[in-house]
Amino acid sequence: MTNVVVIGSQWGDEGKGKIVDWLSERADIVVRFQGGHNAGHTLVIDGTSYKLSLLPSGVVRPGKMAVIGNGVVVDPHALCAEIDRLAAQGVTVTPENLRIADNATLILSLHRELDGIREDAAGKSNGGVKIGTTRRGIGPAYEDKVGRRAIRVMDLADLETLSAKVDRLLTHHNALRRGLGEAEVSHETIMQELTSVSDRVLPFRDTVWLMLDKERRRGARILFEGAQGSLLDIDHGTYPFVTSSNTVAGQAAAGSGMGPGALGYVLGITKAYTTRVGEGPFPTELTDEIGQFLGERGREFGTVTGRKRRCGWFDAALVRQSVATNGITGIALTKLDVLDGLDELKICVGYTLDGEEIDHLPASQGQQARVVAKYITLEGWKESTVGARKWADLPAQAIKYVRQVEELIGAPVALLSTSPERDDTILVTDPFED
Repeated sequence: MTNVVVIGSQWGDEGKGKIVDWLSERADIVVRFQGGHNAGHTLVIDGTSYKLSLLPSGVVRPGKMAVIGNGVVVDPHALCAEIDRLAAQGVTVTPENLRIADNATLILSLHRELDGIREDAAGKSNGGVKIGTTRRGIGPAYEDKVGRRAIRVMDLADLETLSAKVDRLLTHHNALRRGLGEAEVSHETIMQELTSVSDRVLPFRDTVWLMLDKERRRGARILFEGAQGSLLDIDHGTYPFVTSSNTVAGQAAAGSGMGPGALGYVLGITKAYTTRVGEGPFPTELTDEIGQFLGERGREFGTVTGRKRRCGWFDAALVRQSVATNGITGIALTKLDVLDGLDELKICVGYTLDGEEIDHLPASQGQQARVVAKYITLEGWKESTVGARKWADLPAQAIKYVRQVEELIGAPVALLSTSPERDDTILVTDPFED
């Protein structure tokens, strides 16, 4: 048996929710290791939909332990609101099934406000181009973490030292707010914001790295649940149109306190076409009727924001990059059924940049904007793939498409998803048994 890391191999929204839920039934512990409540996914269990943003997927399944690692930034009020929403659906979240790292950074109201102020300013001063932040304070909270002035979960237990830490935080933020023409935030406002929620959050705190190490030695199956996608990674993504954390598989170790040797199978969730939310480069984007078809058939709207996603052909060059930067063992190919009925399909195999052929997306923002996708064309299929649970149920051309994807990205398909229903999955390799 091995531990499994699940990451998105594209720009997020690859369908991780269904696959993570399918795997979480086989796991003992499910760990979130980066991001915050800017990430969202929907789980459908026995006909009931659960929309999660911050809580790990395992929290909705009895007998599973859900863990929020130190690499996550936690909005305590959003956390309580999500727990309350689940309670209304009959899911009880207690310290028996949820632990939060005591050294995880907290998101405060001033982080959310700064996020929005900056995004609006960027749209005015940068030719109207925004990063595409969700305005939930994720980036500013990570900035404070790196700046060594963050308020962490453990600080809620010590009001005396918390007060001094709030003063240090406000020295920085109020200087920023004055420069941006915004009113200052009072010490009392932040203290009240934190103390009002501390009694609800503190019971969940734990020394997560120690707890996970004990569970690993005991033989527990651990599932590491990534958020967003590899192409949104702060280092390896399409910078600056990225999130504020590392989204690659290596962050599962750093963001949970487990050593890299504890990570096992890396499963890259990969959509059979490509989508992206917000601004940034997108070499295979389709703005025609096919792009509209993919968006409508695939129901491409964000779980958290409701924003419409941009759609395009599958980009093998980008996924090939994700295979390398994540050490992907195998992929879970999702939404193959969305391609049903198209006469032909295209796959990007590389690019041209200023007339020169290249096999990867360059890191330069200017060069990313100038690349032109190179395609191969495959015949489509008219038969439905919806609900297929074995290879024999798939049209020959659909199988050919899948095999072509495997060859181009340099990684095998471990799972193939053919509908949002969790059981409509073709299992090739069990990541936990690999």
